[in-house]
Amino acid sequence: MVLDPPLPRPMIGRLVVIGLGLIGSSILRAADARRLAEVSVAYDAEPAVRARVAELGIADEVASSPAEAVKDADIIVLCVPVGAMGAVAQAIAPHVKPGAIVSDVGSVKGAVLNALRTHLPSGVHVVPAHPVAGTEYSGPDAGFATLFKNRWCIVTPPEGADAEAVQAVTALWTALGANVETMTAEHHDLVLAITSHVPHLIAYNIVGTAADLEKVTSSEVIKYSAGGFRDFTRIAASDPTMWRDVFLNNREAVIEVLGRFTEDLIALQRAIRWEQGETLFDLFTRTRAIRRSIIEIGQETAAPDFGRERG
Repeated sequence: MVLDPPLPRPMIGRLVVIGLGLIGSSILRAADARRLAEVSVAYDAEPAVRARVAELGIADEVASSPAEAVKDADIIVLCVPVGAMGAVAQAIAPHVKPGAIVSDVGSVKGAVLNALRTHLPSGVHVVPAHPVAGTEYSGPDAGFATLFKNRWCIVTPPEGADAEAVQAVTALWTALGANVETMTAEHHDLVLAITSHVPHLIAYNIVGTAADLEKVTSSEVIKYSAGGFRDFTRIAASDPTMWRDVFLNNREAVIEVLGRFTEDLIALQRAIRWEQGETLFDLFTRTRAIRRSIIEIGQETAAPDFGRERG
């Protein structure tokens, strides 16, 4: 999989990425591959990460402070854990020029929107976004330019957002290779609770349960892992800080979906107990069709390793 050819001229003057993990470093790589910005600037709170990004050469500049990073920035993308958004916004607020656009990549949008609007001055355009893409790996070396290719990015502008700013964020993600959808922050958080957040919580729980079983040693869990359990461990290997913040900042939607899931799980338990084979077969048939639909629309493949290409 390759990105589209570079643009004839940069669409952004100064693009700043704060937080240089998987998503942030992938944005920089994709922006460099397509020459989206005249200047790309990178910043991370960890000196070792900044040094590594400088070694990789995926940004034109690596700033030594948030203030230095955002000076004269046109678009700033915050790629830090959801729980850190408020602190980062507060740190950069005095240094962001009027008319600049501040966006993010967080998996929760309501809490992020509130945090950014609380700390950033009124002359700055806040347009949150969430690229629905990723792997279980983290750090600047984990990123790759095609991470967003044909994945969805959900843009969640607040009511009354500047139309040109929304269009600029939409154009950025389109140029990075994503398909863009727009919705409210509240709707996003409910949708992602069922499609991402609760599945991650289930994965963390089932892997933890397997590890805690007194009659099964950890070596047996690893040795006899079947495909389903291995899939769970891939998800459960995701960044713990990021996912802690996701659950705490989207707790209402997650709890709502967990309630529905619990009811359905009890019904499934009852069907097994009472040997209701037809009920089980009907459920498994419906869920199999959903998997096929995801593959058919190009959001997944039947290939090994979930069809994820690295490079």
